[in-house]
Amino acid sequence: MEQQADTTKIGMWLFLVTEVLTFGGLFAGFGLMQSRYPQEFIEAHEHLQRPLGALNTVVLLVSSFTMVMAVLAARTNQSKKTVRYLIMTIACAFIFLGVKYFEYSHKFEEGLLPGSFYHTQATDTVKIINAAGQVVPSHGYATFFSFYFMMTGLHGIHILAGIGLLTWIAIRANRGEFSSAYYTPVDLVGLFWHLVDLIWIYLFPLYYLIS
Repeated sequence: MEQQADTTKIGMWLFLVTEVLTFGGLFAGFGLMQSRYPQEFIEAHEHLQRPLGALNTVVLLVSSFTMVMAVLAARTNQSKKTVRYLIMTIACAFIFLGVKYFEYSHKFEEGLLPGSFYHTQATDTVKIINAAGQVVPSHGYATFFSFYFMMTGLHGIHILAGIGLLTWIAIRANRGEFSSAYYTPVDLVGLFWHLVDLIWIYLFPLYYLIS
């Protein structure tokens, strides 16, 4: 059992490395586009709702704590506490998605959409002249929101996956399947959840605190 736990943990760490590489590429792409459209990126981020981003940061930090407590409870043969902390973590995940829903709804209403779907009525100070000689907003705004929806959307998919995994181990914990002798699934899901939280810790300042 100990060898199985070590092997599966190594596998999970390798999976997490691929996740870091995926988001690392997106962070690099964002940095390149920011250097190309510096003024547009600064102006575009003003349309984001910083208080909601900060609220989600706090929610995920709390969820990390409850996840740690769930692993600790499983390791110390406290099945009821394990289930309780897992449910609290799931609740935090739903709160996070609910806040993102309100944020996305606001963007849709204002037309702050990715790529060619960008059609906001807000004032964009940076203008360019297109091939037809018309003065139009710079592509930098649309590029900013393309990265915003791509990166936060991908992170949201990971949140949904985390909810599924947390629900699965909560059901198993409720059956009393985990103890000090075997709690590997709780530990591995905890590692995944901490990565999801860590990614948001980088996304929050990148988008909401950019200057």
